[in-house]
Amino acid sequence: MDFPPELIDELLKEYRKPEDLMGENGIVKQLTKALVERCLNAELDTHLAEEKAELDEDRPGNRRNGTSKKRIKGEFGEADIGVPRDRNSAFEPQLIAKGQTRFDGFDDKIVSLYARRMSNRDITDQLQDMYGVEVSAGLISSVTEAVEAERTEWQNRNLDGVYPIVYFDAIVVKVRHEGRVMNKAIT
Repeated sequence: MDFPPELIDELLKEYRKPEDLMGENGIVKQLTKALVERCLNAELDTHLAEEKAELDEDRPGNRRNGTSKKRIKGEFGEADIGVPRDRNSAFEPQLIAKGQTRFDGFDDKIVSLYARRMSNRDITDQLQDMYGVEVSAGLISSVTEAVEAERTEWQNRNLDGVYPIVYFDAIVVKVRHEGRVMNKAIT
């Protein structure tokens, strides 16, 4: 999706230095916060519309009930968002699930750094430098332990006795015959 240049110009009109874009109160963090909140509100609207369609006469209708403050962490750093609530507490957000504090993909970065044989302290320092996010050594341990069993199982898998390999080699030559181009493969 391409954004109109006027919109980008308007967003960047106060840009003077990199911190204005990626810093603590930078535009990336503000946009992420606004987009996440709008998506969560749209999810709640859909949830309420679905509940209204299957309304039970014995049960009162569900409706919005304010927001809950939640701190999320991601590539942009940390941001406080307002997660909408419903009166019956039946709303289960999909974008950022209940109890989730990080965007998907963050654990993959931890595992990637761990796979490069970095220590937990090195991973903590790297994430602090790259994303401005303080991650505890306990969190890193729990993420790496979650994949450790799978890694060990893969390392200890039974290997086949023989792995056949077939090599193919060919040259394709363009040949003209009676004014027509024909490709000839020579093997």
